[in-house]
Amino acid sequence: MSDLIAALATAPARSAIGVIRLSGEGAIECADSLFRAASGRKMADAPSNKLIYGGVYDSDGALLDTCLCTVSRAPRSYTGEDTAELSCHGSPAALSAILTELFKNGARQALPGEFTKRAFLNGRLDLTRAEAVADLIDAQTRAAAVNASGQLAGAVTRKTDGVYSRLLDIAAHFHAVVDWPDEDIEDFELVNYLNVLDESERTLKSLLATFERGKLLRDGVKTAIVGLPNVGKSSLLNALLGFDRAIVTAAPGTTRDTVEEKCVIGGTLLRLVDTAGLRESADEAERIGIDRARQAMASASLVLAVLDSSRALTGEDVDTARRADILVLNKSDLPCLLTLPPELENIPAVSVSARTGQGIDTLAEAIAARIKSADDIPAGEILTNARQAGEVSAALDALRRARRALEEGFTPDAVLTDLEDAMHALGRLTGRDLIPDVTDRIFSRFCVGK
Repeated sequence: MSDLIAALATAPARSAIGVIRLSGEGAIECADSLFRAASGRKMADAPSNKLIYGGVYDSDGALLDTCLCTVSRAPRSYTGEDTAELSCHGSPAALSAILTELFKNGARQALPGEFTKRAFLNGRLDLTRAEAVADLIDAQTRAAAVNASGQLAGAVTRKTDGVYSRLLDIAAHFHAVVDWPDEDIEDFELVNYLNVLDESERTLKSLLATFERGKLLRDGVKTAIVGLPNVGKSSLLNALLGFDRAIVTAAPGTTRDTVEEKCVIGGTLLRLVDTAGLRESADEAERIGIDRARQAMASASLVLAVLDSSRALTGEDVDTARRADILVLNKSDLPCLLTLPPELENIPAVSVSARTGQGIDTLAEAIAARIKSADDIPAGEILTNARQAGEVSAALDALRRARRALEEGFTPDAVLTDLEDAMHALGRLTGRDLIPDVTDRIFSRFCVGK
């Protein structure tokens, strides 16, 4: 996999800087075919990891751009291969012309994730760290970025490698006794490793328990905005987003389907779902929207029930509000006629005016306080990846089988079979035992140039 690849490593849009990356056999020579250092020195003779000023020229000698060039030699590079990078001005036309020249000189277009895939295959990154690269690029909040950075630094790998190493010690001891019975090796007694199994199980159980919070960190907290028609649900959505996303009219039943948008509140990503007003309706389209509203409320992690504070509550208001996490008392710019009954007094309530924006900051604080924080978990130790969670779960199940086998008096070789299953699952987690098809699927979600 050492053929020469090239790609734009920055966004394909007008910007201050655009970076073109090359990796593989002949990367430095290919850069030399276009780049001329101001000093006249070839990049093949330049030191690694040092920016060199010069220009990029096409095959006819026309200057395409003035830029900086750097090279990194194998194995001390991101991919583990010889690499070169051209830091150019961010003109899409100029960058496209430079790539065209590189392709003429033997490079090919890199596939999505191919640079990081090479880093994995060449041992520069394990699989959890490689996947963290994509998570960091996709992060939409500071918390998500910090967690991805921690994973990129090896937080998950350190925890699971510790378990893998302890299980490997058990397996090695067992096989040493079996293969060299005449050697002076301490007798193998699985019961002596019970504490090791307990500690390993606790570690994996704790790691797996972070996945539910990790999904919220990555995808956002599904937040249903519910209530009767004309209480201001769509106006509240627009106020939280900071722009007019949903249509707002005085006519009841304007919203007939769920409208979903993302926003960050208190450092947490929310998936806000505006829903149809909950009421009985003879209109088929509106009834479908109301059914979807109820489904959204049932599946949401957070429910905001909007009540019109300018009028008295109805039985339908109370029925909806009873299932809420936060009551939003809207239309605070009008005289208040609403009184909360005792059954709703234990639910946090915030007065707002979605029309004027009054109270929206207070509502944001209430939402942030309601959502469980991940601050108590060290950065990088929150699983956000379903594949990783699946392998940790498989390893944990195998460990539990091993414990049951031990408690039921099975022979050591039978128990070791389960322990080895756990090791294989941890191996797949980091990429020790991964099959090529799975590898290709994982890296296909990356962007080109990374």
